[in-house]
Amino acid sequence: MAEIIQKDGTWAFDGDALRLTPGRDRNVSLLRRTLGELVVPLGALAGVSFEQGKKSGRLRLRLRDGADPLLHASGGRLTEPNDPYQLLVESDRYGVAEYFVDEVRNALLLDEVPSDPVDGYLLPGPPVPLSVSAGDGTASFDGEHVRLEWNWKTEDAKAAAGTRTLPVTDLVSVEWQPAVGLENGHLRFTVRHAPTKAPPKYDPNSVELWGFKKDPLMALIAAAVQARLPHPSAPAVTDVPLAEPPKQLAAAGPREDDHDALLRRLRELGELHRTGVLTDEEFAMAKQAVLKRM
Repeated sequence: MAEIIQKDGTWAFDGDALRLTPGRDRNVSLLRRTLGELVVPLGALAGVSFEQGKKSGRLRLRLRDGADPLLHASGGRLTEPNDPYQLLVESDRYGVAEYFVDEVRNALLLDEVPSDPVDGYLLPGPPVPLSVSAGDGTASFDGEHVRLEWNWKTEDAKAAAGTRTLPVTDLVSVEWQPAVGLENGHLRFTVRHAPTKAPPKYDPNSVELWGFKKDPLMALIAAAVQARLPHPSAPAVTDVPLAEPPKQLAAAGPREDDHDALLRRLRELGELHRTGVLTDEEFAMAKQAVLKRM
């Protein structure tokens, strides 16, 4: 077993998996402390490296593309302090770090672990339930539903839509974008049959982020949701209508609860259009999609 203990955290390797535990030092980022311990199976690794510096070095893990929902959801936009796959190493532990790298690399060679992309997540994503308050709202996720609540800083037109509850089954994608320079960031959920080009400031399915301390935690919400969506390498599922619907379904018609849900959706779309969140074109497109389902 190889192990390296630092103020920044502890990495341990038993031949089958790496256990990454964040340190308790005050310089350890809020995201890493909230995420907690990670167990990375050897098969999820594409490589490991150690970079020396004058005062400190850095261990880095490289995961196979598509193995981790957090890396997919963040799109490589996590800064170094928030990256759980990096460990700051003090200069008097350089020898231990190099030994650690050799042990992991030897295991990768012996197990003949490929470095190509995977077609399914090998890590489970952040544990749920999760709730994060940042920017103009609070995003919560219990594993099945996303809940978006607004605060006093939310744009009136967006807050008028009220608290949002989005079932995972209705989501097409999730996107986390940090604030960069003068550009605000966001956590955006794309809902099936309800496309929009509205900026996050006005989009009732988005939380706008302004670059404050808790913004990176929204990436954990995005990752937890992403872990429950189809893998990006999975074949796309398209809504292909049947040439002739089964007779029993045609006779029964839509279920009453589905019909009520579609009526509520129409009312929501009308409110978004009235308050200016949706353009005439976006409203017409979304309304047509709902009517087709009815």
